[in-house]
Amino acid sequence: MSRINRPPMSISRIVSKVSTPSAQKAYKDKTIAVVGTVTDDNRLLTVPELHIAALRFTATARARIEKAGGECLTFDQLALRHPTGSNVVLLRGPKNAREAVKHFGFGPHKHKKPYVESKGRKFERARGRRRSKGFKV
Repeated sequence: MSRINRPPMSISRIVSKVSTPSAQKAYKDKTIAVVGTVTDDNRLLTVPELHIAALRFTATARARIEKAGGECLTFDQLALRHPTGSNVVLLRGPKNAREAVKHFGFGPHKHKKPYVESKGRKFERARGRRRSKGFKV
């Protein structure tokens, strides 16, 4: 599977999906599957008990999940535990958070990032980019 389709997902994003009052009943006793890397977020102070299956875990994310009483599974373990896929919720990280996406869709009034080799004062920063320098697209 391509790297674009395996976006990383932080623990805080998973917890925000799971911890809302309406979602607590829906996600109770379910395993969360993430096709990508689960990363740590040190802005999140407490991690609830989570059962997560993912392709990879960062070391700190794995430690925090296991310290909270949860478990980190591989997809092989997930297939043995839930062969039909019941009680498994599939989550995906943001695909358009990559830096390369800032360049896509170039055109007038899109404010997209040009591909430039020279990054100086005179290179694709003045005319056409600001009103004080002739015109702004």
